[in-house]
Amino acid sequence: MLDLWRPAYVAIGSNLDEPEARVREAFDRLAALGDTLLVCRSRYYRSRPMGPQDQPQFVNAAAGVLTRRGARELLESCLGIERAMGRDRGERWGPRVIDLDLIWMIGAAIDEPGLRLPHPGVRERNFVLYPLCDIAPMLRIPGCGVVCDLARSAGDAGLSVLKQQ
Repeated sequence: MLDLWRPAYVAIGSNLDEPEARVREAFDRLAALGDTLLVCRSRYYRSRPMGPQDQPQFVNAAAGVLTRRGARELLESCLGIERAMGRDRGERWGPRVIDLDLIWMIGAAIDEPGLRLPHPGVRERNFVLYPLCDIAPMLRIPGCGVVCDLARSAGDAGLSVLKQQ
């Protein structure tokens, strides 16, 4: 069997404990994964929280990786990074030190317990789409469309560029 390298895209967000530093740390930890190469990173964006509004704004970004890991294994690695960085999965859409979401992996349309690819809700989340548009504007996400078109449709309300990468 061939060891195929497949592109995958990870959304990163934080709104606690120096969010910019946490996003930078998440990029570093993704880059350190075995059988995975961090090939691109987006700019940093500031966004309103998606859930309860009585929490700090988020810093969001996106990573493009090439990996030999399967989708489930890559997701587990992302969850491991979250745990190592102190993620507490308490309140849904609540404040968080780090959040890594596997958005899409080329050739891996999956709908299983605990793993759906493409990630559900991606087409409405400008804080995912704009960073993704920085690194893969012409990426076609099955069942959704082309990233740059999706970003335009989602609009930029509540979103601003925080930092060039």
